[in-house]
Amino acid sequence: MNKQAGFEVGTRLGEGTLARTGTITTPHGQIQTPAFIAVGTKATVKTVLPETVKEVGAQAVLANAYHLYLQPGADIVDEAGGLGRFMHWDGPTYTDSGGFQVMSLGVGFKKVLAMDAKGVVSDDVIAEGKERLAHVDDDGVTFKSHLDGSMHRFTPEVSMQIQHQLGADIIFAFDECTTLMNTRAYQEHSLDRTQAWAKRCVVEHARLTTSHPERPYQMLCGVVQGAQYEDLRRKAARDLVSLGFDGFGIGGALEKESLGTIVRWVNEELPEDKPRHLLGIGEPDDIFTAIENGVDTFDCVSPSRVARNAALYTPDGRFNVNTAKHRRAFAPIDEDCDCYTCQHFTKAYLHHLFKAKEMLAFTLATIHNERFILRLVDDVRRSMVDGQFFEFKADTLGRYYANRAPASD
Repeated sequence: MNKQAGFEVGTRLGEGTLARTGTITTPHGQIQTPAFIAVGTKATVKTVLPETVKEVGAQAVLANAYHLYLQPGADIVDEAGGLGRFMHWDGPTYTDSGGFQVMSLGVGFKKVLAMDAKGVVSDDVIAEGKERLAHVDDDGVTFKSHLDGSMHRFTPEVSMQIQHQLGADIIFAFDECTTLMNTRAYQEHSLDRTQAWAKRCVVEHARLTTSHPERPYQMLCGVVQGAQYEDLRRKAARDLVSLGFDGFGIGGALEKESLGTIVRWVNEELPEDKPRHLLGIGEPDDIFTAIENGVDTFDCVSPSRVARNAALYTPDGRFNVNTAKHRRAFAPIDEDCDCYTCQHFTKAYLHHLFKAKEMLAFTLATIHNERFILRLVDDVRRSMVDGQFFEFKADTLGRYYANRAPASD
């Protein structure tokens, strides 16, 4: 077994925070943290080339085990030489367990699990007008493919087998992702289930690793659930630590206003010498909040998803280039941006592309948005080393949210 993997803490920010810089070492290179991990759900960051993903500053890419299992199949990715070779990406790779997608798509939600369902309590969560496609029991999840209606079953062992075939450097244990609508009693039962699944993932991961000593070692991360409950979050973290994971993910539906508090609860329980990944956040204020409370890496589809809806990030907020006032705006999205899009094209041109429904619009907008977020996180990391984090945070967020124009999601 070639165990070229680990984590080393660098600068600790202190001053009442859990923030730190660090270095994650993988068989395919190092990741300087804090780091934003670009999302390539189906082994591609939508609309852009792998070389472009690297050019905009991505250190690593995260793909989705659920989607790749359904199409083209984990065995095909394995036969191709693993995720990185399959998608022509030579840097570090992540895959999630598929748990979030099984649950969210299984109850009819696309990107979130009813995170905005204030005051609604139910243990039979289902999106309005949707049928239930996933059924959870203590052994695993049976679900119907959203592609062709075929039936499938994920267990902790199956998730590990799929992720080993995909061959990412960093993988996640299979967990049940609950919603804020579920009752306290259900959250407690779900945590017991996720802990039992985590133990099974550790055992299967060890078996598969031993069975294939010629393969690079894959870091396995346990996923901390517990919804909005402090005692459940802390207990879940402590229980997972006892299983000897290589790192940890923080999952579940999180209310935006509680993000920092919940992340801090968890990270106060997790060991200093293991990396911590927050699943699914990417807005500027959330990035600062996560880092300040001890998160090392995080991923989000938002930069590429909103780009395809003509919403573009700038230091002065997000705006929609599709509106009439940009029809004759012969200036780049951001005069100071070094991305390919801003160096070569104007807002007027992007406005035209979106109005004409040209696919190049998606590519150019995604290049800019990914570069914006990646550069922001690089600057955050630099500010931590330089001892300027709080000044940089105040300046950045004060400017970004001062005159934010409405943008389409």
